Amino acid sequence: MKFDSDFAMLINGQLVTSDKTMGVINPATEEVFAQMPDASHEHLDKAVAAANAAFPAWAARPIAERQEMVVAIAKCLEDNRDGFCRLLTLEQGKGRGGAEYEVDASAGWCRGTAEFTLPVEIMEEDGRRTEIRHTPIGVVGAITPWNVPILMMVWKIAPALVAGNTIVLKPSPYTPLATLKLGEALKDILPAGVLNIVSGGNELGQWITNHPGIGKVSFTGSTVTGRKVMESASATLKRVTLELGGNDAAIVLPDVDPKAIVPALFWGAFFNSAQVCVAIKRLYIHEDIYDAVARELVEYAKGVTVGDGAKQGVDLGPVQNKMQFEKVKSLIADSHGKGHKFLLGGDIPDGKGYFIPISIVDNPPEDSRVVVEEAFGPVVPLLKFNDLDDVIKRANNTDTGLGGSVWSADTDKAYEIAKKLETGTVWINEMFAFSHKATFSGHKQSGVGVEHGIEGLLEFTNTQTITVKALA
Repeated sequence: MKFDSDFAMLINGQLVTSDKTMGVINPATEEVFAQMPDASHEHLDKAVAAANAAFPAWAARPIAERQEMVVAIAKCLEDNRDGFCRLLTLEQGKGRGGAEYEVDASAGWCRGTAEFTLPVEIMEEDGRRTEIRHTPIGVVGAITPWNVPILMMVWKIAPALVAGNTIVLKPSPYTPLATLKLGEALKDILPAGVLNIVSGGNELGQWITNHPGIGKVSFTGSTVTGRKVMESASATLKRVTLELGGNDAAIVLPDVDPKAIVPALFWGAFFNSAQVCVAIKRLYIHEDIYDAVARELVEYAKGVTVGDGAKQGVDLGPVQNKMQFEKVKSLIADSHGKGHKFLLGGDIPDGKGYFIPISIVDNPPEDSRVVVEEAFGPVVPLLKFNDLDDVIKRANNTDTGLGGSVWSADTDKAYEIAKKLETGTVWINEMFAFSHKATFSGHKQSGVGVEHGIEGLLEFTNTQTITVKALA
């Protein structure tokens, strides 16, 4: 399979192009290097019709066969690993190591999700048999983001397929190519119409959310867009799962060894150039070790290479798109304007590419933009604290609540702090410890619904209760 050209949509088991195309930009060069099809409303209608037509037979398949199909997606990723990695680097900007992590994690996620089965609960009482079962919803509209496009695709399609749904998926217009190529690779593996992939701009996303032939929308993206998705889906009372933004806090207690934890703190903040929904966005450090942690963090960061992900030895690539690049630049400019001290970075280089240097801000005021706003780019504020109740209050002082972390040699104490954080996930002494078995959700405005685990699987189902009473 060629990975450098011929990008097409997958509709009803066929590769489909469009009279209109959209350019895909390499964020390291700012040059258009490929064209993707720009779907019309007619394309979407055909995809939805195909998914609806395929649904009865797919839902009727034994779940073991659906699980086997999801494992086949994993094998497809593994067999084409190099091609997907190269394409991810070109369209997303991440280095080779980040691309390999994403492809491997996606394959592993498919295999893990394929282990799940739909539970059936049976109760017997008063001569009556009651069965609680779970049935597929129908057609799922999936909308994925640009930061980890293949993994976010898998997070949606694997449980949706196991549960017996069919899918119409739209990738981000910034990173559509690896998704389209995965669709091409699956064309002869999945039955026609079970998975349909359409590409296009924001208008296409709105068409999906209000399409009457779609029964559920699963969306990953910003909180601002998530509100619009929810509003649009409400017209037909679609089920929704929304995984949205977060301004995640890390709390570092004074009993840790700064040198020992700094590598995990650094990558917890800056992995994928900080373009991760649950990355550390605010780093609260006890004043007793603040200087030591800050010093070790800066020294570690100096050994990390930022550049074109296609070049050997590059650890972190550019910000993925111009819109996000300008936002991160604005936050940095605001900090300069307010007189904040940068321990590292803070100067945007001239030249091509959406490159932001690793930037660490030294204890800015709590109401600073760089603290209050989710950067989603490689700029992180370090913040001092000396009182646990106060820092918990500060960490919770946000409209979002996706993830957080606590760092301490006393894991019991860290656990008590973790329980007080108003977030869906809290890690203790680590970051990004995702598991297909562990539920993932957002509190406050970080989302609606649950992903992963058996609860995440059930998000793609309706609950049905059947009661049976024998006639006398």
